[in-house]
Amino acid sequence: MELRDKVAIVTGGGRGIGAALARRFQAEGAAGIVVADLDEAAATAVAEQVGGIAMVCDVSSEVDIQNLVKAAETHYGPVDLFCSNAGLGFGDAGPLAASLPNDKWELLWQVHVMSHVYAARAVLPSMLERGSGYLLNTASAAGLLSQVGDAAYSATKHAAVGFAESLAIRHGDQGIKVSVLCPQYVATAIIGRDGQHSDLPPGVISVDELADCTVQGLRDERFLILPHPQVLDYHQKKTADYDRWIAVMQQLKSAAVDDDGNIDFELIHQLIGGAAK
Repeated sequence: MELRDKVAIVTGGGRGIGAALARRFQAEGAAGIVVADLDEAAATAVAEQVGGIAMVCDVSSEVDIQNLVKAAETHYGPVDLFCSNAGLGFGDAGPLAASLPNDKWELLWQVHVMSHVYAARAVLPSMLERGSGYLLNTASAAGLLSQVGDAAYSATKHAAVGFAESLAIRHGDQGIKVSVLCPQYVATAIIGRDGQHSDLPPGVISVDELADCTVQGLRDERFLILPHPQVLDYHQKKTADYDRWIAVMQQLKSAAVDDDGNIDFELIHQLIGGAAK
């Protein structure tokens, strides 16, 4: 997909990855950009930067997603690209992988999985009628590999990748393109580096680097968009020998997670590559 003259919606667009994607879409000549976020002020600020419109949207609400698409269609016309990007993380609440409370598991499920379902329901009928459209779903390398110390995040991101696969299989011959964005470590608030673009640890990229990679992935219409290309190698090694992969990830966990479940992200950044060797 070339973004020139296209209409795009970006959820979680008020900061971080979403804001960088909105700016990059504008630079590519998108005809209209809808910046959606729970934070109205943040969404408005980005929308003003890209000459788009801002919408307050809770992606865990199907009604909000439906209203978001209706607003985009009213203002710009048919939606060409729905970038379902909103996400969050909590980390394991203690030493047990199952220790996160049920309400937070449910919130992660709604935001990381059902938001993609709601987006597809909202835009696919019109896209299928036109015979064209693009769904870009942000997951994570954790959806392919698992995030040490964050079971709920990893489980829901795996489900997000699985749903994207189903969309591509079911609708790929109907003019619908699907990509799933699976970055590893990006300088965002989720790892405590929101807005930082310099002095990043090894393996951490800026949101602008991620946006550049994403636009190229859309241009190539790749299903897996991997801003960290080594993730594919890691994934291949994982599936080739699951027991070995689990063993080296256990070693990584022992080195980087303390008895209370606190994660040393700096150390993980240094060690993650070794887990795939």
